Amino acid sequence: MKQNPTDKRKVMVIGHRNPDTDSICSAIAYANLKNLTTTGPVYVPCRAGEPNQEIAYVLNRFGLEPPRRCLDVSPQVQDIDVRMVDSVDGETTMRHAWEIMRDIDASTLSVTDKEGHLTGIISLTDVATANMDVEGTGVLAEANTSYDQIARTLNGTVLIGDGSVRMDKGKIVIGASSPESLESIVQEGDIVILANRYETQFCAIELGAACLVLCLDAPVSRTIAKLAADRGCTIISTPCNTYEVARLINQSAPLRHYMVRDNLLTFSLTTPIEEVQKVMGKVRHQYFPVLDAKGRYYGMISRRNLLNLRRKQLILVDHNEKTQAVDGFEQAEILEIIDHHRLGNLETSGPVYFRNQPVGCTATIVYQMYTEQGVEIAPNIAGILCSAILSDTLMFRSPTCTPMDEGAARALARIAGVEVEQLAAEMFEAGENVDGRTEVEVFQQDFKVFTNGDLHFGVGQGSYVSDKNRDKAKALLGPFLPEAMHSEHVQMMFYMFTSVLDESTDVLFYGKGAEELITSAFGVKAENGMVTLPGVISRKKQFIPALLNRLQQG
Repeated sequence: MKQNPTDKRKVMVIGHRNPDTDSICSAIAYANLKNLTTTGPVYVPCRAGEPNQEIAYVLNRFGLEPPRRCLDVSPQVQDIDVRMVDSVDGETTMRHAWEIMRDIDASTLSVTDKEGHLTGIISLTDVATANMDVEGTGVLAEANTSYDQIARTLNGTVLIGDGSVRMDKGKIVIGASSPESLESIVQEGDIVILANRYETQFCAIELGAACLVLCLDAPVSRTIAKLAADRGCTIISTPCNTYEVARLINQSAPLRHYMVRDNLLTFSLTTPIEEVQKVMGKVRHQYFPVLDAKGRYYGMISRRNLLNLRRKQLILVDHNEKTQAVDGFEQAEILEIIDHHRLGNLETSGPVYFRNQPVGCTATIVYQMYTEQGVEIAPNIAGILCSAILSDTLMFRSPTCTPMDEGAARALARIAGVEVEQLAAEMFEAGENVDGRTEVEVFQQDFKVFTNGDLHFGVGQGSYVSDKNRDKAKALLGPFLPEAMHSEHVQMMFYMFTSVLDESTDVLFYGKGAEELITSAFGVKAENGMVTLPGVISRKKQFIPALLNRLQQG
């Protein structure tokens, strides 16, 4: 990958899909802690979904930006070593293109315009084909070659005439014979390769030659110089002999004449490696151009570059189940997991630092890590950590809440300069209002997929202080559950509408077997696709365990 020597590798600190306040705030705070206490990589907070209204309120309240959005961590072209082969201009001669390839040991060059946009590619095969075209005596005119380009290729100098003038007709003629014989082969507009014979030089100009190439730095008499200037004939002097000129002159054609310009196979920096491998397996090209986000040429890659793939590095916070992890996590390197949920089914390729504690919120664990390492917590970081604890514990009402959570939240509130009760009320009010929001937005504000054997079921949750807002959310999401079940690829769907003040939850459900499962798990009756669960407000500690216990009983 194109890198500045001072660049540091980035480690992504990321929560689960459909992030809640805890996963977002813990990612920000833990990335900050790692940057303050470690050297080496840079830790970047990321999110695997869109923030809900509660998150937006918290971040705005404490003056922080949402983490960078990252929906897939599968390896991309930017994760391999892109070879930084400079591009060339279309006016570069074929000879110079070959010299560049030779010097940098490359078989392909990219051709770009002044803005850096790819216009074509030229390969050694194209150079060889042009060089072997012995019958192409008119190629310089076909390619609209300038006399300067011819002179550079022959290591020569334009003595008479304007080197920027381009050929538009004529062929290449070797004038080694007598002046009389030139009359039958030289036509107007031709390039004539000559030695130091005055008579042949004079005759070629008289016959309308557009350019004389004088070998071995042959002198030009005043008469020939004046005649050439008067007739508009360019004279180029070169130290090469006749054989060398004849061999090299066609290589002065600009490579735009030979380059491949149609159906170019290119990749962007964000092209998945899996797609790159498929394309490379179908064609025999050695190098492929890479374009940046603005469509400009960036570099080249080959099959060999794929051997140096650097997998993305992750720290997972607030989850440890593969159904909740960001897409592509299997192809990334997981370094750490910081969580407070049950142990899930996520596997890693190697040992990781795994901190899992039976507390009500991941933010409580992050707070502990700050204090353990003696790192002062900034007021804005304290504010978001406190908010995360209040959200996950429903302001200490959830059965998942421990004295450690409440103690951490109140300590963080003092640092942030906020009142716990007021902050919680403002957060919940911001998060529960469904006016103007779509079904998808409300549904995804806190939704997770769980697995038991071959069964995949989804459980979403919204917490409400206002019964009016809770009823609006039920009316909005009830008809949406069948569509959500299909889009999330689960067999059953449950959505919890939790009343913070009443400490109870209404659950809408959908899917074959969903009613039997929830009614038998909680010993309640369903009515119109919904059950009411008094005293149940925690998805993690009350709802999910009850469902799993019932499933395991068969």
